[in-house]
Amino acid sequence: MTSREIVVDITPPDEAVLSASLSPAFDYTRSTGPILGAFFTGLRDGRLVGVRDSRGAVHLPPVEFDPHTREALTDLVEVGSGTGIEGVVVVWTWVRQPTSVHKHDSPFAWALVRFDGADTAVLLPLAADGPGSLSADAVSSGMRVRLRWAAERTGTIHDIACVVPADTAGDDRGGNNQGDDDEAPRPSGGEPVTSVITPIGLSVTHTAGPAESEFLRAIVQGRMLGRRRSNGPEVYVPPRDYCPSDGVAMGEYVEVADVGTVTTFGIVNVPFAGQEIKPPYVTAYILLDGADVPIQHLVLGCEASEVRMGMRVRAVWTPEADRPASMKAITHFEPSGDPDADPDTYAENL
Repeated sequence: MTSREIVVDITPPDEAVLSASLSPAFDYTRSTGPILGAFFTGLRDGRLVGVRDSRGAVHLPPVEFDPHTREALTDLVEVGSGTGIEGVVVVWTWVRQPTSVHKHDSPFAWALVRFDGADTAVLLPLAADGPGSLSADAVSSGMRVRLRWAAERTGTIHDIACVVPADTAGDDRGGNNQGDDDEAPRPSGGEPVTSVITPIGLSVTHTAGPAESEFLRAIVQGRMLGRRRSNGPEVYVPPRDYCPSDGVAMGEYVEVADVGTVTTFGIVNVPFAGQEIKPPYVTAYILLDGADVPIQHLVLGCEASEVRMGMRVRAVWTPEADRPASMKAITHFEPSGDPDADPDTYAENL
């Protein structure tokens, strides 16, 4: 096993600290069960389905357990079906400038709407009826609204396109201009809805600190940069601005090797939405030569069953012309072919 440590003299860069727009997202999949399943199946088929509790109140959307007795609820109630379903705005808030995540381009309101026949409210967008904009002055608590169905329904809350002011005429089928206004949406049919997929995401701007910025500039060049503690010999990779142990500003920058030792690892066997690598594959903690804190990355280039603690691995870099300022600059680690490391050399990093 070789060792590599190069002290790097970092002068304050002229460039500002790095920043980037990040959009972490994933699809959350959940089973519906009999109560919520009936609700989502009803939406797909153009019906509103709630549930009655032990005191006679109708919950829409339905709840699975009685809020008073905590017993499971089973008394499903159809609140309304087809077109002409109306309700009342309980409370609302105005969206003056819709963003890319909204379904409406023009200003609209988020409103808690209690539909006729229900005792609880559901959060829905309140928009203009047809082309044009809705003004905030036209919205008020207590106003009557009418449900508008989406043209295509798949068994999610988005099967309700929005609600519109009830005192305006218009098609309640979300742009499906086939037939008269009083024609009920045709059921989509099919099996009951047993699961729903909800996309979850967040758009943020991440600003890297000075040490992280130096690390990212180095990784674009194919170098791994760490930083030594001021009050000890330990080298942290990626580098920190302040030591997480004592809060003291970190010391000198140190370039470490792009080869290291697998300390611990896990094998991913379960497929999931958006997965880029076919299971099974390994994600591992890797202690780079010259570092005292392991990093996490993929180990590929061999069968998952062959990965082991102490295995020596080497970074596989993306082509320099395509190398991003992120850990994706390294596509993965692969076996280096060197003999396994002595367990004593990584025993304190498990």
